[in-house]
Amino acid sequence: MKKRGFVLLAIVLLAAAGAGTWYATTPPSGGPADGETVEIVVPAGAGALAIGRQLRAEGLVRVPRLFALAARARGVEGSLKAGRYRVTGGMDWGEILDVIAAGEVVTFPLTVPEGFTVRELAPRVAEATGVDADSVARLATDSAFVVTLGVPGPTLEGYLFPETYRFAEGLAPADLLREMVMRYQAYWTPERRARLEGLPLDERELVTLASIVEEEARVEEERPVIAGVYTNRLEIGMLLQADPTVQYALGEPKARLLFSDIDRVADNPYNTYRHAGLPPGPIASPGEASLDAALYPADIPYLFFVARPDGSHEFTRTNREHINARNRIRRENGE
Repeated sequence: MKKRGFVLLAIVLLAAAGAGTWYATTPPSGGPADGETVEIVVPAGAGALAIGRQLRAEGLVRVPRLFALAARARGVEGSLKAGRYRVTGGMDWGEILDVIAAGEVVTFPLTVPEGFTVRELAPRVAEATGVDADSVARLATDSAFVVTLGVPGPTLEGYLFPETYRFAEGLAPADLLREMVMRYQAYWTPERRARLEGLPLDERELVTLASIVEEEARVEEERPVIAGVYTNRLEIGMLLQADPTVQYALGEPKARLLFSDIDRVADNPYNTYRHAGLPPGPIASPGEASLDAALYPADIPYLFFVARPDGSHEFTRTNREHINARNRIRRENGE
């Protein structure tokens, strides 16, 4: 009888402990419904106990101290990361701890389109970070900052890789720009580096050429051909006469470039109608296709091209052929 009594008492105590644990670890009544999303902000340096108190305030945890003990028992007490998180009603402690320890913070998308300039991108970065666009543009052209990122410059123009990124809230403009540069640097595989070493261009010149191709091309398969035309011109010392470089010097897009526009920025080093060779640096952010086109330009005999109304180009070998093609396209377009 005595032995049976001890067994009964042990069962009662275990049941009570289990009930206590269940009570302590299950969300309190009045909290969010199962599946309902709740956002919490974990400040920098916040420990598990402080996070537990935040979770209690949101109706997700009953006993913050036990939450902190659970973090210690799981070995994540020192790994809880600051940031904004989304958790849902019905999540248990382990799931919440996993989210915060993994740093699965709320993110937002930011798209860098191919051919965007620093001037065009600055407002997007400004909106995402709460910093004015002029400050972002100044940072992207700050030589001291550019040097820390390991790109050949002279600014970050051309090295903010086109892609849709996801960033955590609360980041500074420098963090966003650094991530874009890192994506650009990831483009340079060992094979591409080896290819570059065999070309008469250095990295800055290659990206500059790619940026001009990016601004000229409207048809995907024409990119290597356009790169080939400019490569041919460089090889014989012919002026590039690339309209996008003049528009970059003007600081504004023009539907059609006039001789007066070219004259207006005659002294600007980006004016390839007046200055030989490539301009001092890229004029926009080239995407992977344009970078590859500059690395692997088509082996073609052309030195000229003129745009058709649909965005494609007619390529020609001589100036006479070029003038004839241009005049014919203008007649066909009713000009």
